[in-house]
Amino acid sequence: MASGLEDPILERSFKGHKAAITSADFSPNCKQIATASWDTFLMLWSLKPHARAYRYVGHKDVVTSLQFSPQGNLLASASRDRTVRLWVLDRKGKSSEFKAHTAPVRSVDFSADGQLLVTASEDKSIKVWSMFRQRFLYSLYRHTHWVRCAKFSPDGRLIVSCSEDKTIKIWDTTNKQCVNNFSDSVGFANFVDFNPNGTCIASAGSDHAVKIWDIRMNKLLQHYQVHSCGVNCLSFHPLGNSLVTASSDGTVKMLDLIEGRLIYTLQGHTGPVFTVSFSKDGELLTSGGADAQVLIWRTNFIHLHCKDPKRNLKRLHFEASPHLLDIYPRSPHSHEDRKETIEDIFCIS
Repeated sequence: MASGLEDPILERSFKGHKAAITSADFSPNCKQIATASWDTFLMLWSLKPHARAYRYVGHKDVVTSLQFSPQGNLLASASRDRTVRLWVLDRKGKSSEFKAHTAPVRSVDFSADGQLLVTASEDKSIKVWSMFRQRFLYSLYRHTHWVRCAKFSPDGRLIVSCSEDKTIKIWDTTNKQCVNNFSDSVGFANFVDFNPNGTCIASAGSDHAVKIWDIRMNKLLQHYQVHSCGVNCLSFHPLGNSLVTASSDGTVKMLDLIEGRLIYTLQGHTGPVFTVSFSKDGELLTSGGADAQVLIWRTNFIHLHCKDPKRNLKRLHFEASPHLLDIYPRSPHSHEDRKETIEDIFCIS
């Protein structure tokens, strides 16, 4: 995927939080970034030079997760204070509060149409909420330990969740039943998500592993051991053929899922990296960690257009690359055939 393209570069950084960054997300129009932190605040950053940042105050404990709504007019956040908040993205930063769970809330995720929100909690439950009525709809119970993360599939028909009970579960949103279960005897997944077409899931493991599962054939496709500490977060590129990961080893790594190998290691943080996310056009990615920095990287990959989906389809048609499922699983290997690596450029001692 990297052949013939430039290396990713560190484009800019934001500093405004007083403690570790726990979550970051690009707005759908790729013009803003929202971040959450141990300092209990959310911040909204503009990607325009010298633009003002906004701090949103409301949570009473660590903010663990956030996400823009698909329309970009709302921001959902989860906190250790056991609540979920919906924020109106203006200067006043008004929010409505959901007393969502009986224990800290670990993640929030909107359905693709913005009608639903799913939350995961240390009370071992997953809950689904209506955004139109702003009310609770139903709970999902099968996990036996804290639920770390829950995500909707792109079509909204499934939910994937991961827990400290060392299982990853797939749920049918129509009948509210668990329809698949992946277990791991080594460690638990900190984070899990669907690939863009919804046929695979990726997990970020406490055992340092990144795994790609085919949910149709119910089998492990790829297993990467490229980090030296637990993997905290991951994000699929919008094209679905690459993945970026964040780890407590202080690095961000890019994986080529077609060739099944590590292609870049990005070093810019001092200490663990807790969150990473691609922009919707694939041009940028953001990372945040224990050093309270928010870093913005330019990927220099093939990019999509935020405002023109038809152009994306044309680009995909004319530059069609092999699909993940067209490639046999293979072991990852180090990217050693380059004269200059990202470590050489951005290494912080």
